[in-house]
Amino acid sequence: MPVFTITGDVDPFLHVSLRQGEKIYCESGAMVMMEAALDLKGKITGGIGAALMRRFANGESFFQQHIEAVRGDGDCLLSPTLPGAMQTLDLGNQQYMLSDGAFVAATSGVELKVRTQSLGNALFAGSGGFFITETSGVGQAVVSGFGSISQLEVEPGRDVIIDNAHVVAWDSALRYEISVTTGGNSGFLSNLVNSQTSGEGLVLRFSGKGKILICSRNSGSLQAWLTRQSAS
Repeated sequence: MPVFTITGDVDPFLHVSLRQGEKIYCESGAMVMMEAALDLKGKITGGIGAALMRRFANGESFFQQHIEAVRGDGDCLLSPTLPGAMQTLDLGNQQYMLSDGAFVAATSGVELKVRTQSLGNALFAGSGGFFITETSGVGQAVVSGFGSISQLEVEPGRDVIIDNAHVVAWDSALRYEISVTTGGNSGFLSNLVNSQTSGEGLVLRFSGKGKILICSRNSGSLQAWLTRQSAS
């Protein structure tokens, strides 16, 4: 199986070592460098229907980059779109849901599927609207987060609440729902208004047992700050 190695402390590269005949796929534009023994092709992974669903789910490119060791063993370097950390996920018995823009690369035995969300989560969560990406198959996938990445363990009876802009990926066995940080009992709509006016925002509430990866930075907040600076 191809070997994924995350190299570098600040804005790391994903170093991939492939033996002849092995292949991976990655998000369009992720390839930085590859040795001459490798071939790179843009392909529609899983067919046109699956590509369209992934496009709607998390804004991925219609075509993905497929890298194969055709003429012998070879290495390549990949890089995510946003600056920040990466983490490798081992897939098989455990699968994950991925937030928008989190996917970097995967081995050929891994598939990215798209499933529908509940109406409430689709309207308010920043995780693909009515559709969300879920991994399947056996192998490894690499995800990225804006800033540093930290791992949380959710246990039964100890729900975790996270600002959805900081969620990178989570165990598909976990249950999740949209919530607001306001603790009042005035109903969802009133709490939503209070949350927005106080700047607390919407959050995802996770329950059950499983792992969550979160990132330290919020790309939406940075974009808003840059917009304010350019306007001043």
